[in-house]
Amino acid sequence: MGTMNISLPDNLKHFVDQQVAGRGYGTSSEYVRELIRRDKDRQQLRNLLLEGASSDTTEPIDTSYFDSLRERATKQSSK
Repeated sequence: MGTMNISLPDNLKHFVDQQVAGRGYGTSSEYVRELIRRDKDRQQLRNLLLEGASSDTTEPIDTSYFDSLRERATKQSSK
């Protein structure tokens, strides 16, 4: 595992310390790793949404489309 040292102004260091103490993180490193993971997930989701928004529509989206989507989701959740 690589190591990275960062410098923070006192007010940000205090904030991180509060988050670690109040949210059950063992260390400030755990907190920072969680923030980085969330940001990475957010970026991946954003890229997927942009990709989907720029793709061609394959079928019209109407009431029957959402009905079939609900039906598929119901079948999946009952497995």
